[in-house]
Formats: sequence, C-alpha cells, structure tokens
Amino acid sequence: MPSETPGTDPGRHLIRYSGHAPFSPEVVVRAAGTSVFTESGRELLDFTSGQMSAILGHSHPAIVSTVREQVAHLDHLHSGMLSRPVVELARRLAGTLPEPLDKALLLTTGAEANEAAVRMAKLVTGRHEIVSFARSWHGMTQAAANATYSAGRKGYGPAAPGNFALPVPDRHRPSVVGSDGELDWRRQLDLGFEMIDAQSVGSLAACLVEPILSSGGVVELPPGYLAALAEKCRERGMLLIVDEAQTGLCRTGDWYAFQHDGVVPDILTLSKTLGAGLPLAAVLTGAEIERRAHERGFLFFTTHVNDPLPAAVGNTVLDILVRDRLDERARRLGGVLRDGLDGLAERHKVVGDVRGRGLLLGMELVGDDVLGDGGADRLGAAVTRRCYELGLHMNIVQLPGMGGIFRIAPPLTASD
Repeated sequence: MPSETPGTDPGRHLIRYSGHAPFSPEVVVRAAGTSVFTESGRELLDFTSGQMSAILGHSHPAIVSTVREQVAHLDHLHSGMLSRPVVELARRLAGTLPEPLDKALLLTTGAEANEAAVRMAKLVTGRHEIVSFARSWHGMTQAAANATYSAGRKGYGPAAPGNFALPVPDRHRPSVVGSDGELDWRRQLDLGFEMIDAQSVGSLAACLVEPILSSGGVVELPPGYLAALAEKCRERGMLLIVDEAQTGLCRTGDWYAFQHDGVVPDILTLSKTLGAGLPLAAVLTGAEIERRAHERGFLFFTTHVNDPLPAAVGNTVLDILVRDRLDERARRLGGVLRDGLDGLAERHKVVGDVRGRGLLLGMELVGDDVLGDGGADRLGAAVTRRCYELGLHMNIVQLPGMGGIFRIAPPLTASD
C-alpha cells in the first residue's frame, strides 16, 4: 500500500481524541533534551515535558541505554512472573516514601493506576462511593473517568452511582469567602462534605485528589488543606488516595507533593513522571491495606502488570533523580522561573496570577473586563499560537472560561 505523499493531511487516518482540540499542526520526527524537531526542520522548546511526563528531557542517554539493554535481555513476561527490575523498583520506591507505604503494584498509565487504587479502596472498605475534586482529571478508564470532573462527562451515558464532587479551593475563583473577601477554604471544605454526607447512602469508600490540580488550572491546595481533608476521611472511615501523576518524583521541589503538608495518604498513585515519558505507573500502599485487599481476592491482572522493561526504566529514573539531586534543582529553577513570571505580572496587568510550586507553575491571563466575555480565553489562544510560531510549545488549560491559564512544566534537566 502506498504511503501518504508529503503535504497531505497527516491526521487523515487518525481518530481525533482531544474533544474539539486539533492535532498539532506539524509532524514531529525527533526529540532531544528540551527540544522537539518537526518534519519541516523547526525546533520547538518543550515547556510541557511532552504530556507533562518527560522530567529528564527527551532521549536522555541513560534512558536510551537502559531501553536498549533491557529489551535485548528481558522485555515482557507472563503477568504472574517476577523479574529483578520489578523487585528492585518496588523496593526502591518504598525507600523514597514514609511508612507505611511499602507495597507497590506496577502498571502502565495514570488512569490504570487510579483504577486499581479505587478498586482496592472499594474492596478493602466494603463500600463504593468516591469523592474527588470538581475540575479533577484522573484518567479515561471507568472508575478514573467517573472521578474526573474537568472534562469528558457528557454524552457517554450515566456515570457510575456514588461519585461526588468536592469544591476546588481556588483562591483566584473562591466559591466561599471570609469577611476579608478571600477564600475561606475551611468553611468551603465543611460545606462540601455537608453536601456529600447528605447525598451519600452511607458507603463512602475513598477520596481521590491531586495535591496540585494541573488540568484544573494549576491550583495548589492551601497550606493545611490536605491535612484537614485527611481528617474528614478518617472521621468517615474513608481512605485518602493521592494522585501524583504530575507532581510526584521531584517535579514540585519535593520528592512527593503530599510531603509539603505532612500528610501520608493511604494509597498513592504515580505515573507520568515515573517513566519519564515512557508508560510506567505505580500504586503504593501499606502492608495492612495490601493484606486486607489480598485476603478479599484483589484482582488487577493486566497484560503489562509488573513488566520488566518499563520497570528497568523506572530504576534508571530513580538513579538520575538521586544522582543529580533533581528535587533541589526543581526548587532552584522553579524559583528562577517564578521570578521571571512575577516580573511579567508586574509589567503587564493582563497577567492576573502566577501560582504553583517547583517546576509545575501556572500563569493566568485576565481580560474579560477589557475584551468582553471569553476575552481571556481568546487571548490565551492567541498567545499560545504566537509562542508556537516563535518556537515555544506552551499548554493552556482546556476548560471553558480557563483558556487563559498556562501550564508551565519544563523538564527538570532544563538549563538555567
């Protein structure tokens, strides 16, 4: 069969999967470090780390070497077999985490990890209701999609019963304010759970949250919020599941974002950053929850569960994070980037807010008061197009009324 001739639509035979967002206008043929190179010869600076994943940059020599060696030695096994890379990665991940998180399940995507975590929580608690943030994104598989409120809920029939949305503690868009006009997140949290308790049939199993809502607008939970949420869970016998797909493994300047609040989740999920752009995810929990799940017949037997090839990549990712002290680097470079963005905000009134932590930052444009309804969204789209023309790949939040929010997440290996 003849190949496509140059100049034809490269997406002609592809199913479009991004809602109403188009494919990127150019075909990428190579990527290295912080750059991607298009078929037309253009070089683009990648400030999204691929899909918020390539924390070591593209085609890192150590990752390339690991893949070449491992695929020639041991790539895939029956799902019931164990390999040394899997055993070592589970052990090493446990070593980066506080007690009691010392049991790991290795999977491929964030959605898959969240699916497994929710199934585990339901099995262990004997309940079925799940709480997550409005504007959350946890994946496109069934349980993960049911806990996702930022997009993709309409047109697919009824969601599973027992999923509840919790208001987002967004200081820039506060739904509950105190006498000072600022976000009163404690009262908001109380009201949120009052509504959840009123709707619950007495079967609350878990709360699944991101410590920084990336797709939801780069909203960092206020200091003390995660601890207060954990207490709400304890009061109701719920498990706290923290989804660190984008924040885990040094991105925010700490190894894990939950450490910032001194809270240890009952279940932790990792994905994007763990494989540094390759498909690797993990569910981590304590021995007691793992024991109870196992006794009740926990089943998550997939084709690529505990595969040796991605596990070997995960071990190399940990090697580099430790060797190069990339948590410290993310804090330092994040400070440099934050200072630059704050400088833009001082010079341009259209920059309404700069937020985030480490090398996961958000910059919000405002303009509806000057440009009319939807002005910030239109301005964000125009700035994104212009950045692309100049060789910078940026990402805006794809939510109505939030198209002026840029997600900025360069690789941790980016130069000063």
